[in-house]
Amino acid sequence: MSGKKGRSKIFVFILCIIIFASGYYAYQKFFGPAVSLKNKNYTFIFIESDDSFEDVMSDINSENIIEDVKTFSWLAKEMDLDKNIHPGKYRIINGMNMRQIINLIKYGKEEKIKLTYNSQIHNLDEFVIYTAEKLEMSESEIEDYLSDEKKLEKNFNLDPDNCFALVSPGIYEVSWAIKTDELFDILKKKYNAIWNDKRIAKARKTGYSIPEIITLASIVQSESAIESEQEKIAGVYFNRLNKGMPLQADPTLIFANKDFKAVRVYDKDKETNSPYNTYKYKGLPPGPICLVGVQAIDATLNYMKHNFIFFCAKCELNGYSDFSSTYDQHKKFADKYQREMDKRGVK
Repeated sequence: MSGKKGRSKIFVFILCIIIFASGYYAYQKFFGPAVSLKNKNYTFIFIESDDSFEDVMSDINSENIIEDVKTFSWLAKEMDLDKNIHPGKYRIINGMNMRQIINLIKYGKEEKIKLTYNSQIHNLDEFVIYTAEKLEMSESEIEDYLSDEKKLEKNFNLDPDNCFALVSPGIYEVSWAIKTDELFDILKKKYNAIWNDKRIAKARKTGYSIPEIITLASIVQSESAIESEQEKIAGVYFNRLNKGMPLQADPTLIFANKDFKAVRVYDKDKETNSPYNTYKYKGLPPGPICLVGVQAIDATLNYMKHNFIFFCAKCELNGYSDFSSTYDQHKKFADKYQREMDKRGVK
């Protein structure tokens, strides 16, 4: 009996070891580190809007994220990942286990994309290129939206010529796989937040539409970053518009020539045949020449009322200007400014 009991104990002991080893192996497989990235703390996978479960497995395999892809695929199906695939950009961190990766995608815990729209975006073409580079959507999808006259009129009271006005400067956090309509809904919310009842009422008092105010504000902002100067410059431009004079705004020439690094403009620049050449064509250009901040919009809406119709940057280049009511006085300021620019070797 003692021999049988001894053998039974040994069998039970061995069985326990096997069960423990199997459990430990399973635990390590499913809960232990499954990601081993060489010389990197993390990597990203991008799941497209129409990706299937097989596409996701292929992406993970091609990036060499997990060695045991078969076990991962089996576990992913057991956890219903094949029925819950959410497109987006996902950060895979070194040392993650299989369940963490599956839950990341299953519950859409994606890495948001930061779209930074600032002064580096000079025109609509650059906006399209930058946005398409950051997101899943293509340039053609964005261009189709921006050329849709009915949609722009309905959503923004804008048209393809002035639709750059709908983009407000700022940082927008969005999904990499965001749809075009969804992106412009976000832009619309920011646009509507800026154009509240108070600003709309002020715009009406000027006699100009919101797109026209944004266009004028873009010129004012390009002339100076100082709020008090912006209000004074806006007053000059309103005086010119009311007198039927051309705006003769140098920033519009820079925009027309797409030479955004230019500091000075010359007489030859004034010959550019563009609707943005405010030396050649009276009135406002078709649309804004930059992304416009709230400060410039408010400065334009609260423009200073005065009799000045000329202004020229001070030779100190400190953001301030000399203002004049007569051309003779303006010419003196302008000549002084040009001499200083020549002296400094500014081209």
